[in-house]
Amino acid sequence: MIIVLILLYALLLGSFFNVVGLRVPLKKSIVTPRSSCPGCAHTLRAVELIPVLSYIIQGGKCRHCKRRISPLYPIMELSTALLFLFAYWQIGWSLELIFAWTLISLFIIIFITDITYMLIPDRILLYFLPLFLIERFMIPLNPWWDSLLGAAIGFTLLLTIAVISKGGMGGGDIKLFGVIGFALGSKLVLLSFFCRFSIRRGVWTNRNGIW
Repeated sequence: MIIVLILLYALLLGSFFNVVGLRVPLKKSIVTPRSSCPGCAHTLRAVELIPVLSYIIQGGKCRHCKRRISPLYPIMELSTALLFLFAYWQIGWSLELIFAWTLISLFIIIFITDITYMLIPDRILLYFLPLFLIERFMIPLNPWWDSLLGAAIGFTLLLTIAVISKGGMGGGDIKLFGVIGFALGSKLVLLSFFCRFSIRRGVWTNRNGIW
């Protein structure tokens, strides 16, 4: 029953994260107007907004104009659900689980904004930073100042790369790593830094036919 509830809750959140990730970079309200088809502007009804299921039933198309719906929607909804369940399986019921879900939520939204607009909006980071501040006050790292050290390391590392590469690193990435550093601390922000650039280097070499 707990797994089912987490799954349903995370699927709904994933649907909401799609809205946030697609509207915030355009400086649109996440409340109004109601979701609609980008092709025919038909306002979607509740039955057309069921996470993942509506996409499958409608064959990935709008019921009215038959325009294809981006697979990003169900992918992000399902990814949110699976990551929430994985976090629960690894951590169990604790304050750390709330922290993990907050971190997952940030990454899902940032992934949507980045893959769609190649942007990491300040508004999203400024919303999540106070949440991490509250959560780290309740469940501090050991030592407590490791959050501040992690923020300084994450921000400084990417700022240095941006300066050396003369703009090769966006301002959104710099601020994002500052927030991640505060949330994870010095050791884990360094690990995430090396993982990020290892993956990025792999993608680059693959695109250029090196492997």
